[in-house]
Amino acid sequence: MNTKRIAKWGVCIIAVGFLTFFGATWQRKQVKDLKNEFPSELAPVFFVPGSSAGQNRFNLLFSKLNKDGHVHSVLKVKVSRDGHLTYTGKINKDDPSPFIVVAFQNNHDGYSNIKKQADWFSIAFDQLQKIYHFNHFSAVGHSNGGVILTLFLEKYLPKHVTINRLMTIASPFNLERRSTKKTQMLKDLIAGRKNLPKKMKVYSIAGTENYSGDGTVPFMSVDSGKYIFQDCVAGYTEVVVTGSGTFHSALPQNPQIVHMIEQYILKANIPSNVQRQNKMLPRIH
Repeated sequence: MNTKRIAKWGVCIIAVGFLTFFGATWQRKQVKDLKNEFPSELAPVFFVPGSSAGQNRFNLLFSKLNKDGHVHSVLKVKVSRDGHLTYTGKINKDDPSPFIVVAFQNNHDGYSNIKKQADWFSIAFDQLQKIYHFNHFSAVGHSNGGVILTLFLEKYLPKHVTINRLMTIASPFNLERRSTKKTQMLKDLIAGRKNLPKKMKVYSIAGTENYSGDGTVPFMSVDSGKYIFQDCVAGYTEVVVTGSGTFHSALPQNPQIVHMIEQYILKANIPSNVQRQNKMLPRIH
């Protein structure tokens, strides 16, 4: 009799243990799903420089963006060839939209390196997402930085994280081609476009210092972005910036582009005369 009673109690204890374990697991999953369902308070803006540029590439841009209104904290991450991350700066606790720069030890040009850099960016992104628990973000890429971000979005973006807006500045989606003939990189980007986040809004900026490009990247290469994004995302806007300060290396701190980052990426209030000026710039496809 005692043996049967002990056995019954043992079964009950085991059953309660199983129910407690699976209940706790289910509860953790529900909490995690709820966190992923609702936008996190933190929505960082990632900045990726182009070839031969380092983690300080956007310093002048940041000083202009932080001059008026909200001051964004800046965290800089450098990814070594073996995937090791080096951090400089910090994200302030009360900053909902900090700036995060991701640069690479190997910052050389060429499609093979761009693919490596997209992989290295994913390493940094995954680590930062685990640390700061954000589930949405925006991004700005200058030159090859825009291509790196596009590759990342096609191949590496975690399913539970969304991107709100992407701005590419003078990004050579067809490398140095001055014709409509597609390079292998552009063909691959077009092939992967089906994986792009459908709710993302994309702004592609081109500089035309000499009417055919910005002195480094041909306009036709930047314009090739339409084959990747058009009719594939929530919105694709191509903007052509002309006038002074439109050579390739000057574009990130060009006054017109600074205002567009404020308006389209940071959603900051800008003077009405600048808004009217920018409305004349976009060419929407």
